[in-house]
Amino acid sequence: MEFIVEKIGMSRTISVPSVPVTLLKVIETKVCEVKDNGKALVAYPSGKKINKPIEGQQKKYNLSKEFNRFRELKVAEGVEPGDLSFEPLKEAKVVKSSFNSKGRGFTGVVKRYGFAGGPRSHGSRFHRAPGSIGMCEWPGRVQPGQKMPGQYGNKKVTVKNEVISFDEENGILVLKGAVPGHNGARGIVRIVK
Repeated sequence: MEFIVEKIGMSRTISVPSVPVTLLKVIETKVCEVKDNGKALVAYPSGKKINKPIEGQQKKYNLSKEFNRFRELKVAEGVEPGDLSFEPLKEAKVVKSSFNSKGRGFTGVVKRYGFAGGPRSHGSRFHRAPGSIGMCEWPGRVQPGQKMPGQYGNKKVTVKNEVISFDEENGILVLKGAVPGHNGARGIVRIVK
């Protein structure tokens, strides 16, 4: 079963030894339509502008103006259209969290792959450059997959976390360890066991 969540940030427990935790806010979600493949079309609030197609979907499923984003989620059997229940999160022990990692833009090989670079002394003229990238005689070209400068981060990353607690009243899920993405990022939490 999947839930849409928003990352609040990181903290730690007061226990000894202290445990690093990530706080996630579970977003209120409405089930619009249950499909045959174990998935359901759900609606949830976002800052997205409302256009004609979204208005049509809201009218079709009799939703208020705040529910202006739609997507498919895996749901448990027997789920019916209406509010999505947070009950399964109470018994959850382990979850998988999928978020987009922090984007770092166009970066060089030293930051992107941890290359050592060259000597930092004067006159070296080889500090943070990638160095040699191809072969001279055979195969005489740059091999596919060569580590080069480029886009780093902003990719979907999934991690497995242990559930510390779930506050149903406020919809706060507390997970052990870190979760990718910036504070305020939205992602998916999938119950493993």
